Amino acid sequence: MATYFRITLIHLFALLFSLTSNAQFQKENAELNRMISQGIEDWKIPALSVLVMKDGKSIYKKTYGKKRINSPEKANNGTLFTMASTTKALVAMGMAILVDQGKVHWDDKVRKHYPQFQLSDSYITEDARIKDLFTHNLGIGNADWLWYARDLSTEETIQKFALTEQAYPLRGGYQYQNMGYVIAGEVIKAISGNRWDEFIKKHIFNPLGMSRTAAMSADVLALGNVATPHFDDHEEGVIPIDYAFFDQAGAAGSIYSCIDDMEKYMTFIHNKGVLNEDTILKPATFEYLFSPKILIDRGFYPTAQLTNPNWKSYAMGWFQHDYKGQKVDFHTGSIDGLVAIHGWLRNHDLGVYVFTNLDHAELRHAIMYKVFDLYALGGETAWNAEIYDLYSGFKKDYIKSLDKIESERILDTNLSKSLKEYSGTYGNDMFGEFRITHNDQSLTASLNDKFDLTLRHWHHDTFRSDVQPQWRSKVMINFILNEQGKIGKLIFGDLEFVKQ
Repeated sequence: MATYFRITLIHLFALLFSLTSNAQFQKENAELNRMISQGIEDWKIPALSVLVMKDGKSIYKKTYGKKRINSPEKANNGTLFTMASTTKALVAMGMAILVDQGKVHWDDKVRKHYPQFQLSDSYITEDARIKDLFTHNLGIGNADWLWYARDLSTEETIQKFALTEQAYPLRGGYQYQNMGYVIAGEVIKAISGNRWDEFIKKHIFNPLGMSRTAAMSADVLALGNVATPHFDDHEEGVIPIDYAFFDQAGAAGSIYSCIDDMEKYMTFIHNKGVLNEDTILKPATFEYLFSPKILIDRGFYPTAQLTNPNWKSYAMGWFQHDYKGQKVDFHTGSIDGLVAIHGWLRNHDLGVYVFTNLDHAELRHAIMYKVFDLYALGGETAWNAEIYDLYSGFKKDYIKSLDKIESERILDTNLSKSLKEYSGTYGNDMFGEFRITHNDQSLTASLNDKFDLTLRHWHHDTFRSDVQPQWRSKVMINFILNEQGKIGKLIFGDLEFVKQ
């Protein structure tokens, strides 16, 4: 009985503290709620979850909307969304735990722990260090289509990544690189004996009580109460799309969670790697994760046009820049119809996390900067209006680009061959294969039996697809004749597939 009353008192004190904290920020919370509500309407977001944490306490926590458009089922604080690339900070923490255990050092060569590591450049292969996997300066070009368009195992995906050409010297540039984190996940497995997600579950999720957080697609779906992804199609409006699961590249961004569990995770960050009396990450190791590792001189977020940072950097799973004289640590996450953002003003012990189920709903950025202004730095910027206008401009530019494609079409041209002669299998050693079949009026293209396209003659030997259901766009495929005058290859974007 005494234990029961003691637990009840603890819960009562926690509730009273929460109410006191919320009352302290009543004006700010009301203003934030107004902006979010307006933003949800402007961006047409089906569901959104947000958490604001100040000095280790949740001062604003709310979930808006429905899990699926035109559905009666409301989202709640336990609804799962993807963390996407905000997963990266957790993978870095997983490696940091192994560093604290003395099993690996940040400056160790990757091949010391993962001997099968192989890249297209022999020097990078031999000299790449563990820390290089996390900082997007490995020197190798982007290879996202490798894991997005193929359902290979993680091991096979990494083997194919070795075909990607060097883009710049090791540590001599910047290229956002998901595959570095995929490899880091395999290094964690090689050192610990546990798959990367199992290791993080054991050492972070379970101790923190994050019971509604999972990385593998089967585990996510088994938990239930998952938000449906959506896309704002410029012709059809907001529509549901399929889930995009990429277990083979999971360490780059496959974790799903809910705002309730993010509260536990953010409390852990507030406590700088300590849980109650247990030190999960040593102080120096924890700070290492947030110390800038590279400067970024290109390829940053469009919101920089509004925040005008003096510098931009990347740490271990965190983008960084200055804002009103303070360092911002943040990362976004985006995977087909689901997005997130996680940001901190650590000097003010202020953090924010946002989930939504609409592809590139950039209200997330507006919420982050509004939180920084409201609860720490001051300012009257109308962040939702500013960012909505910025991205509306990009959308208008996109529509103009579609009009330009239409205007540049060359009418009354003929195919070089009969439709039947375009049929066949076209291969790319790295990115897989297109299977092309035909009927009387069109071609059908299947990319790795994963994405299907209906292709219609555009002009000359170029075909344009109908809207692809997952990408919500029309794509061009250009067929090229070989020296024998036969169809020899096709060009898809900047990728070449040779007819077999």
